Amino acid sequence: MNNITRGLLKAGHRVKVLAMNTPKQNISPDEITEDYRKITGLESVYVDTKIKFHKAFCNIFSTESYNVERFISAEFEDKVKQIVSSAKFDIVQLESIFVAPYIAAIRKSSNAKIVLRAHNIEHIIWDRLAGNCHNPVKRMYIRHLARTLKKYEYKVFGSVDGIAAITQHDADFLIRSGVYKPVISIPIGIEQDLVTEYDVKREFPGFFHLGSMDWMPNQEGVRWFIDNVWPVVVKEYPNVSLCLAGRNMPDWLKELKMQGVIVQGEVEHAFRYMQSKSVMIVPLLSGSGMRVKIIEGMACGNTVISTRVGAEGICCVNEKDILIANNPEEFVTQIGKCIANPSFCRSIGKQAKQLVMDKYNNDAITAGLLQFYSELLHIVV
Repeated sequence: MNNITRGLLKAGHRVKVLAMNTPKQNISPDEITEDYRKITGLESVYVDTKIKFHKAFCNIFSTESYNVERFISAEFEDKVKQIVSSAKFDIVQLESIFVAPYIAAIRKSSNAKIVLRAHNIEHIIWDRLAGNCHNPVKRMYIRHLARTLKKYEYKVFGSVDGIAAITQHDADFLIRSGVYKPVISIPIGIEQDLVTEYDVKREFPGFFHLGSMDWMPNQEGVRWFIDNVWPVVVKEYPNVSLCLAGRNMPDWLKELKMQGVIVQGEVEHAFRYMQSKSVMIVPLLSGSGMRVKIIEGMACGNTVISTRVGAEGICCVNEKDILIANNPEEFVTQIGKCIANPSFCRSIGKQAKQLVMDKYNNDAITAGLLQFYSELLHIVV
């Protein structure tokens, strides 16, 4: 979201940002520079999105999406109305379906075109989580969440003026599913000048995982990896280590005692951290959209070992700019290749960095989004 904002500002457009400040990702305004607040007109509203057990349980008997209900706030709606009625906006971009409950308020107060930035096809994530869940009661509940979320998503797809999917894979899925509104693929962009080259020594083989650990697919993937892959790795390579980093590390990981596993938690500078390591492990079994951390890791020259689900939507080629592994045996094989052949490992990271520079340049991606806006507004450029 930040990269799109920066890209639009750099291209000479005016941008106003309204954000939800939630318990999960709570940020004090003091943490944001005055310059950034000024150029974006950034405002935020606190919305309590915490899961309430009673409401979550009662939702079993509802056809409404509890995933979405948690993001509904009268105060946030009032702020939306105030902002969109106070100035003429050409486009109102919704960052994910979780702010789609405010479409009606926007329509009442503005003639702007509404674009959904689809970070994921959300119900696919929950379908995959359900498919990988072994607890029958939990699986039943997750399937219920997936069904209600799917119903809500398709309602939103029909109520916006255009959809900017984050991958071509997702865009094709929407078109195949009968979504009749204009759809385009606008991937994650990287501001090359923001990827600072830090003066750090790169650890080799330096295996690591970096991601928000309150996101269920990350927890699921890491648990699967340390249960099914890592014991085999340390048996064959007793001196290697795996660093687990990211915000909101769950207690079961904090308390983990396993040979070679170092739980670091949240890191201060993500790019600096990634540049101090060599091999990024992305063992995702669920998910949709595009993994930001893979693109960032590639931009830092890391060799990425990922499942096909993790690499979904990225224009990468196995054994050229990424290493793909879908089961424990394949992960052990790819890890072994990196350990045995450092030059091969470095070449994958080098090609990955070039891929990001060629395919995920933020200026080019912003230009594609602006062209899409122009078509929606019937502006000839």
